[in-house]
Amino acid sequence: MIEVDAGGVVEFTQALVRVPSTNDPARGRSEQPAADLVAAKMREWGWEPRVYEAAPGRPNVVAVVEGGGGDGPTLMFEGHTDVVTEGDLSSWTVDPFGGEIRDGRLWGRGSADMKSGLAAALYATRALQLAGPFPGRIKVCALADEEGLMIGAHHFVAEGLAAGVDGAIVAEPEAGEICAVAKGALRLRVDFTGKMAHGAMPRHGRNPVQAVGSLLAALPALESELQELHPAHEHLGEVYVTPTVVRAGSEEQVNVIPAVASVFVDVRTVPGVGHQDIADRVAALAAFDGIAAEVAILVDRPPVEVPVDDPVVAALAAAHRAVTGAEPVYGGVPGSTDGTVLTHWGGVPSVVYGPGGKWIAHQADEYVEVAEIVQCTRVFAEAARRFLTREPS
Repeated sequence: MIEVDAGGVVEFTQALVRVPSTNDPARGRSEQPAADLVAAKMREWGWEPRVYEAAPGRPNVVAVVEGGGGDGPTLMFEGHTDVVTEGDLSSWTVDPFGGEIRDGRLWGRGSADMKSGLAAALYATRALQLAGPFPGRIKVCALADEEGLMIGAHHFVAEGLAAGVDGAIVAEPEAGEICAVAKGALRLRVDFTGKMAHGAMPRHGRNPVQAVGSLLAALPALESELQELHPAHEHLGEVYVTPTVVRAGSEEQVNVIPAVASVFVDVRTVPGVGHQDIADRVAALAAFDGIAAEVAILVDRPPVEVPVDDPVVAALAAAHRAVTGAEPVYGGVPGSTDGTVLTHWGGVPSVVYGPGGKWIAHQADEYVEVAEIVQCTRVFAEAARRFLTREPS
């Protein structure tokens, strides 16, 4: 096995966790300090990172590590530097940005999602470089805004940086599962426009709240129909159509029929489901006599399905088997990741695998097993070696 710096990858994960890299301008927070830390580590190793501003104060950091072993494929390791908010501090029993190690676990916001995965990707690449030479190259990418609109990944693709990449390993926490499929996400906003009137004289107005109620009542039937047309996916489960936000009127004026109302709908899809078709279906369901309805697509992330025999998936599976001694378990990403953007818009086959449990992300007392960080670093290094040398699995 390739020798990895077990102590170094854990310490670097701690350093990253201690940076509160939420996107929160009101508190002076962004990904910048975490990106600076990544770039500094790259320079320490003699790499030459390039920094691209996906948005002001929200950088992507990209380094290309040549193997020195002649021509070969390009493998990409990808992680994101942003984390979600820590939320209510009273629900934490540890400092969310302390990076404390206790009971064999490294605690803190982003420990699993996904600063340990990002650290593992960097240290795996460094380990392979020191063990080199190897053919081809590794592109190590720390991108911004995965937890938001994924502007970092979209910027990466728009800048042409995905061109020539033959495969990508996205280091999100998946509890040891190899996830070559990811659920699609479609988020819709439906705006209804009626006519304002006094509650005592409803006939003088047109009440958009009634249109809201009609749509809400119709969405479960749409979900059932989609589930019947598209049976549950082996790894991704069912299609879901979920209303999440309703806005109308004012509690200070309950005697007023509002002029406008809105419904937000979160749709989760499996391969084979057309997003535009769903948007059109919701628009048809929103039709209500006398009320204008307009549907806007806020987020459109198609489902991703990469064959398990794709070289990047096969190399990762073989590496998992070699390092852990266990057969790989295949799963699916219940949401979407930067891999969705890389594969759908960038044309790069991607697979998601990393340290940490997939259900612990975004919760209070987030943690990752220390041993899992080190093991994953070894898997990444071996996967990179196998992918770049095209070693049969």
